[in-house]
Amino acid sequence: MIGPTDILLTVDDLNVHLGDAHVVQGVSFSLHAGGTIAIVGASGSGKTVTSLALMGLLPRKGSRIEGRAELQVGEGRVDLLSIGEKALRRLRGPHVAMVFQEPMTALDPVYTVGEQVAEAIRHHLGIPTKEARERVVRLFQEVRLPDPERVIDRYPHQLSGGQKQRVVIALALCCDPGVLICDEPTTALDVLVQRDILDLLRTLSLHRRMGMLFITHDLGVVRELADRVLVMHRGHVVEQGPIQEVFQAPRHPYTRGLLACRPVAGDHPRRLPTVEDHLRGRVGPGLMHRVARSEREAHLEQLMAGAPLLRVDSLDKAYPAPGGAFRRKQPPVHVLHRVSFAVHSGESLGIVGGSGCGKTTLGRSILQLIHPTSGRVHYGDTELTRLDDREMRRMRRELQLIFQDPYASLNPQLTAGRAITEAMRVHGIGRNGADRRDRAVRLLEQVGMEATHADRYPHQFSGGQRQRVVIARALAVEPRLIVCDESIAALDVSIQAQVLNLLNDLKDEHGLTYLFISHDLNVVRYMCDRILVLEQGRLVELGPADEVCDHPKASYTKRLLQAIPGSH
Repeated sequence: MIGPTDILLTVDDLNVHLGDAHVVQGVSFSLHAGGTIAIVGASGSGKTVTSLALMGLLPRKGSRIEGRAELQVGEGRVDLLSIGEKALRRLRGPHVAMVFQEPMTALDPVYTVGEQVAEAIRHHLGIPTKEARERVVRLFQEVRLPDPERVIDRYPHQLSGGQKQRVVIALALCCDPGVLICDEPTTALDVLVQRDILDLLRTLSLHRRMGMLFITHDLGVVRELADRVLVMHRGHVVEQGPIQEVFQAPRHPYTRGLLACRPVAGDHPRRLPTVEDHLRGRVGPGLMHRVARSEREAHLEQLMAGAPLLRVDSLDKAYPAPGGAFRRKQPPVHVLHRVSFAVHSGESLGIVGGSGCGKTTLGRSILQLIHPTSGRVHYGDTELTRLDDREMRRMRRELQLIFQDPYASLNPQLTAGRAITEAMRVHGIGRNGADRRDRAVRLLEQVGMEATHADRYPHQFSGGQRQRVVIARALAVEPRLIVCDESIAALDVSIQAQVLNLLNDLKDEHGLTYLFISHDLNVVRYMCDRILVLEQGRLVELGPADEVCDHPKASYTKRLLQAIPGSH
């Protein structure tokens, strides 16, 4: 019987070499039954490599792992780093399991979710098919999937992001492991679904006395879920200890930087401090100017005095319900319901709400990338909803979009410079190829990159660098309004601060107007003058950012604010 003080996993001096790179250096920790250790750090710090090394999922060729990782197995202990692949396969599932960041890639699209979980149960526990199915239903109930008897026969594409993540958790738990490793399991989820998943993991850990290793870059999540935290930087653990101790009195400047670079309610620095600022000692009371609430209110009043740049009137979007020759015709699925608002020149309007509330549909309907069912969109004196495709293409010089995933939105066969000059060529900007090339280099330098980066391909950049290339490409056509669709959701907190500062600098320099779509209310409050809240396609609240966050009127807005990790 495992007691609450028993150590389930002891990692001692873990070192990982990938080729010539020493990516994890001297990591040590102990994980207790029912306890949760969070590993935090920026992209490339070694968090995920640490977890993959413990699971034996790093490629055998080109990697070298040193140290010890002793896992409690029955009455004895097994070193995960010294046993062979066959022995590791027997341990994965019944003794140690992993929840991956992206549930869609962790699930096979051609099998039902129930069959995928049942297969793991049959393989590891050797129980009959009928009993395995019954066990899957009970697991789906435990992870709070709605209507588990029906969900069991659905395919991954038929479930929401939060539901798919619950299936992945059920898959990891199906053989009752002693240790669960979670690699950024809530990064792509909206704040309400994230709250549910965190509550679920916390309950399961305590109920099963399961040790949990939780990898994340979200310090609000860490504060809510973990008992202890390890802070990693460039492969090293620079600080570790109990949550309260590390959060209240961080010793290392890197830890202080991670804590400070995230926008928090009630604090509005003119520029977000970055991790690099802390490492170089460029922070302090005299260096960080705060913007007073009265100053923000005066700025908004000045913006609202002018004529609107964009007007959205009674915008509706409905999709035909799925059907077939032998199915009764269903009413259309409404995604937007008579949404109306205006945006003023130079304003940043935040659009928030849960997954499926219509945020992205609204942004793309405004840009006419999706044609609304009814309603009107006016940009200045032009009604965009009346333009044909050729006329709308000419308007796209004024209206640009920054996508959530910077890798998917860049052509992997085009260099950064070519991606930027291509946008200019399409819109007739620049005298010739050489002039466009010079403009592209200046844009890259403007977004904090180097001239030599113009000749690199997307795969040669980090996530933050790719997002900067996407921003430079949007600026290349000299737009007035940019829709930022979850444009920082895929970035870690240290890069988020850099990109948010960059967007604010560009707004001031070019007089840009932003529609800022996000599920992160703290970021939206920091970035935006006003906030618009969508619930199931309906506008339920619209007002000044501080007013909406401090005194929300709609019950849905209150739920969103209460669900922010670390807000309690």
